[in-house]
Amino acid sequence: MMAQISQRLESAAWLAPWVRLLKGENPREQVAAIVRGVGVPLLAFLLFLGVWDAAASRIQTSLGAVPGPAQVWLQAQGLWLEHRQEREKAEAFYQRQEERNAKKLAQDPAAEVKWRSYNGRPTYLDQIITSLYTVFVGFSLAVLIAVPVGVVCGLSKTMYAAANPLIQIFKPVSPLAWLPLVTMVVSAVYVTDDPLLEKSFVNSAITVTLCCMWPTLVNTIVGVSGLDKDLNNVSLVLRLSWMTKVRKVVLPFAVPMIFTGMRLSLGVGWMVLIAAEMLAQNPGLGKFVWDEFQNGSSNSLGRIMVAVFTIGIIGFALDRGMLAIQRRIAWDKTADIR
Repeated sequence: MMAQISQRLESAAWLAPWVRLLKGENPREQVAAIVRGVGVPLLAFLLFLGVWDAAASRIQTSLGAVPGPAQVWLQAQGLWLEHRQEREKAEAFYQRQEERNAKKLAQDPAAEVKWRSYNGRPTYLDQIITSLYTVFVGFSLAVLIAVPVGVVCGLSKTMYAAANPLIQIFKPVSPLAWLPLVTMVVSAVYVTDDPLLEKSFVNSAITVTLCCMWPTLVNTIVGVSGLDKDLNNVSLVLRLSWMTKVRKVVLPFAVPMIFTGMRLSLGVGWMVLIAAEMLAQNPGLGKFVWDEFQNGSSNSLGRIMVAVFTIGIIGFALDRGMLAIQRRIAWDKTADIR
């Protein structure tokens, strides 16, 4: 049991030196690996904070000096406090509503009571959740389109010749160019009195899809078209159907390239989302940054800096999440996946 736990911990690259050090395996080498893996990044981060703190007070803007690390941390604490206060207001609202309805039903069991949702302003954490939801929808749509098309184009030179010019034309188009077009099309097509999704959300999600599908599509084509000849011959000898060949041979072979594309797509989608939310005024981190910029208070710069770090940290976490999924489903567990 302990051996299995140790083996699992060692499989995590950042934990391996700590485990080996505890086991007494070449302590000098393990300490060097820990310093290189933890000490050097930590030192670089502290150096970055020092340079930032020294330079921030020297830069004056129309909203005052650029906030240093301490001021940004205070703003982050303030945003968390606002979130907790808003949640307390929501809890108090639902409690009052429940008491009022209970009292009404006690007086008249047949009375019709009303349940209303709390419509307080979204907090910073609400904006983060909204952004994550939007990018998840946009990214999922992109993968659902890009992987099948990429497999078909990778297996068929004719389909590749047909699709490649379109890919090369649309791949470099900026979200700033897509968004007005998407907005007009959605406004014309998505007409309903009781919309399931807000139009601003649909605009942002489709813009994310259009901008982030290309890395997955291109990498899928490259991965599938590079299918080993021996594997292809095996599928011919076994007379596998097209679908079975794709499922049993092509996809497992192309998984590393597909996931590389998906990781790139997710990063692009997260980056594009902020711009899309700003322009579409869809609730989320992009709108938060834009509102703070328009607000122009003394705290705005600090809050925008908090959003910048949040966007970066979430982007890093999303990439690590995709990497973990890739390691989980990759058929070659010994491959060095970075």
